[in-house]
Amino acid sequence: MSQAIGGLWAACATPVSAAGLINHDALTRHAARLLDQGCDGLVLFGTSGEGPSFSIAQRLAATEAVLRAGIASDRLALGTGCSAVADTAAMTQATLALGVTRAMILPPFYFAGAPAQGIEDAFAEVLDSVADDRLRVCLYHIPQVCGVGVPPEVLGRLRRRYGASVCGVKDSSGDFESFRAFRQAAPDAAVLVGAEVLIHRALAEGGAGTICGMANLVPALVRRMFDGPAATSDMEAACALIDGIPMLKAALAALVHEPLWAVMRPPLRAASPELAARAAARLATLNGGAQLAAE
Repeated sequence: MSQAIGGLWAACATPVSAAGLINHDALTRHAARLLDQGCDGLVLFGTSGEGPSFSIAQRLAATEAVLRAGIASDRLALGTGCSAVADTAAMTQATLALGVTRAMILPPFYFAGAPAQGIEDAFAEVLDSVADDRLRVCLYHIPQVCGVGVPPEVLGRLRRRYGASVCGVKDSSGDFESFRAFRQAAPDAAVLVGAEVLIHRALAEGGAGTICGMANLVPALVRRMFDGPAATSDMEAACALIDGIPMLKAALAALVHEPLWAVMRPPLRAASPELAARAAARLATLNGGAQLAAE
């Protein structure tokens, strides 16, 4: 699992202006803040980062800004999945050109019901097109959002075909049996969970860690999930406060005192600031008093 994502990685949120442009300064401050708060790394432009709502050029420019700000490339991964396989390959190649070797890749997400062999073909086309031994791909399984999942047998076959280049999978299904199926299909691959409440159970059964959205809000609480089951009830309470990306970003805006974080890209709409403020107050308590914003 050399260079596979492991430990606590934040699925980093993305700050945008009212015009929908990425605020590079706010993004780099947040990236540094999350690493200072104990995250092992950051995945930019996943689901919590509204990745599919940004163009390839926007995602790459923001990544360049984060790198220029001094965030080490080995602490970054980039969501490079697009609905067109050729676009995914092009973006993955460009990511490598920036010095970021880790990519989290969705299957093509328009044709729901695509057969397992077709999904494997799509990932294989990306890997063959990039053809770079530095690449480390984490497949991304979130069927309830994108409509197309990653069958566990596809992870297993791709791991056997491409070795270390296919280093693992992020399972954001929230189904622990799905996690177990990935572990069985590819025992030597890094299987991470997206559902924070499953972290301890997954680690106990050979999981590699998490890539999760709640790390944007309560990184100390997420870290406690690595220590044992004692934090599970607090994590369940925290997750119950956040019913989607708009509430996650609005709560983040309240926690760090930066209103721009509440802005969403269409088709998502901003959450209620009043509800977000109440959620943020409770989250601060559940995070053990650790502050995201500087005093």
